[in-house]
Amino acid sequence: CPQLEWAVPEVVEMLGADALTVEAARRSAPPAWRVTLSDYVTLTKPRIMSLLVLTAVCAMIAADGGSPPTLGLAALVIGGALAFGGASALNHVLDRDIDQLMGPRTASRPVAAGRITPRRAVAFGFALAALSFAVLTAFDNVLAALLSLSGGAFYVVVYTLWLKRSTAQNIVIGGAAGAFPPLVGWAAATGQIGLPALALFALIFFWTPPHFWALSLYRAGDYAKAGVPMLPVVAGARETKKQMLLYTVALWPVALAPTFLGVASWFYGAPALALSVGFTVCALRVMRDPGTRAARQMFGFSLLYLFLLFALLVADRALGFTVGS
Repeated sequence: CPQLEWAVPEVVEMLGADALTVEAARRSAPPAWRVTLSDYVTLTKPRIMSLLVLTAVCAMIAADGGSPPTLGLAALVIGGALAFGGASALNHVLDRDIDQLMGPRTASRPVAAGRITPRRAVAFGFALAALSFAVLTAFDNVLAALLSLSGGAFYVVVYTLWLKRSTAQNIVIGGAAGAFPPLVGWAAATGQIGLPALALFALIFFWTPPHFWALSLYRAGDYAKAGVPMLPVVAGARETKKQMLLYTVALWPVALAPTFLGVASWFYGAPALALSVGFTVCALRVMRDPGTRAARQMFGFSLLYLFLLFALLVADRALGFTVGS
């Protein structure tokens, strides 16, 4: 890192090392271009991006009966990743003051730490959004491009700018931003938004609060320091755990909706019900746990839960257990 390179000789000299050790330490530092590239990748929040792109891809495959066109699918992956990456870059800019207060994990983010200026991050974010719109319009359709752009705008304007700092229901309403990808995938395959697509939207919408509250339970202190009114900070752990349990129960019929609508068979439906019961069991364990271990476990299970549901939906369609949409 060029900002730290000047300090390497000084620090090593203080420790009594010789010139060879100083030179070795300097050479071991990664090149500046690699650090910069890593920072720009970080701006896109690649871990979250991968899950959202997965839900869009699975929705497209399900809508197309298991075998969408390769070019359209590739465009969805690239366009979806660009759209979320652009929105995430803008989120980094808007949340840089919060990130600086929430501990080392967020304070080290590129914009919060000052390694990338807000102006450059904004330009990067808008450039990715524009590229996403172009790719999805050219190789899928305008509706998919508009939905993708709308999801990013919802995340930046509604959640980040408005809800996150103003209400404990921030993640309940703002979580809708993460539910847009299945709509994008369905529209990319069919050119429209059908009832099954709305069911997949609802699945992520109801999944988001217990997923995110599990995280906020064991990071409540960080949110409190930054003044972010997450539910555990405002209402306390007990009320948060109660709400988590209620949402996991509400997920049972929502997770089964693709089967009820004829988009999936019980090849998907039976495991979906079992996974939903397991999610509720996790919530019950969180209620009984005075610490944070169960909340950490529930957070991990929530990621697996969503991944498996969408993977099962694709498998159901690809194996031909259901016909039609």
